[in-house]
Amino acid sequence: MKKIIALLVLVGITAYLLFWPVPIEPVAWDAPQAPALEGPYATNETLSDAQRLGEGHGIGPEDVAIDTQGNLYVGYEDGRIVRFDQKGENPDLIANTEGRPLGLDFDPDGNLIVADGYQGLLSIAPSGAITILAREADGVPFAFTDDVDVDSQGVAYFTDASSKFGPAMKARDDVLEHGGHGRFLRYDPATGTTEVLLDGLQFANGVALSENEDFVLVTETGNYSVVRYWLKGKKAGTHDRFFENLPGIPDGISANGDGTFWVALFSPRNAALDAMSDKPLLRKVAFRLPQFLQPQPAHHAFVLGLNEQGQVTHNLQATGEQAFAPITSVEQTGNTLYLGSLTAPAFASFALPAATQDTQQ
Repeated sequence: MKKIIALLVLVGITAYLLFWPVPIEPVAWDAPQAPALEGPYATNETLSDAQRLGEGHGIGPEDVAIDTQGNLYVGYEDGRIVRFDQKGENPDLIANTEGRPLGLDFDPDGNLIVADGYQGLLSIAPSGAITILAREADGVPFAFTDDVDVDSQGVAYFTDASSKFGPAMKARDDVLEHGGHGRFLRYDPATGTTEVLLDGLQFANGVALSENEDFVLVTETGNYSVVRYWLKGKKAGTHDRFFENLPGIPDGISANGDGTFWVALFSPRNAALDAMSDKPLLRKVAFRLPQFLQPQPAHHAFVLGLNEQGQVTHNLQATGEQAFAPITSVEQTGNTLYLGSLTAPAFASFALPAATQDTQQ
């Protein structure tokens, strides 16, 4: 009798893993072999000196924006936008989007432009008043408004990470499916119009304009790559690959205004996830497993610096339980990097030591 029961349980588990309905329809692709963490990507403990800020004031300060006075703004998973002083102290509630604020940037008039995963592209005035700028494009509603970078004229370049899977479903679902639901967009405040610049992206994530605003970069989390969209010159309106086969899972990207792009890597690449890239059925099975049995990101702080030619100039890492991770955004002001995190109960600051300035020198 016990053998029959065991057999029935085994059959039931097998049937569940193979046939239980799931919201993803995985697409086969060939993940490139992950670069080893050596040479320009060698593991180090540079970021172990990162200092936590705003500890305990909220969960998931995914991005950090800095105003002209040096105040620090973060958005939490409960919808709050909070301003801290330059030391990361004296928190002050600015607004609550009633959504999930993710990417943040200021426009030339001092309004905080917010990519809110649920509410769309928003503008928050210094008074705290919230204006909805865009919630759809080409008739397709945004499901996961993710990051934004505003140019010198107030034009906002932003991403809808996935038109199918929103923040409630998490990025994992879109990455496992690899269905190309991401879009890169432009909002023009002069006309109030939103234009789709690129679609079919694999979880369109971070956005960063070049120093001269002649191109803009978009991280594709699901492809481990960075796409370049040309804004000026003979290539205007076209796109190419700026960087391929990153050693980690890319999230936010920012520019320091002096020729360096900072790429936040959520974690190093996951070998099990890459091995399943060309096996859609196996990815469905993995989706049905309890979350603790699914491929998990390592707790590993990881930031790369790239120049405008796509060369690695900085490699900042930290490992171990005390590392500030996962890092989902990096913003530079002066010689300080401010680090955001999708899940941590704090954000962080890191003073760039001279030894990390440029690995190409």
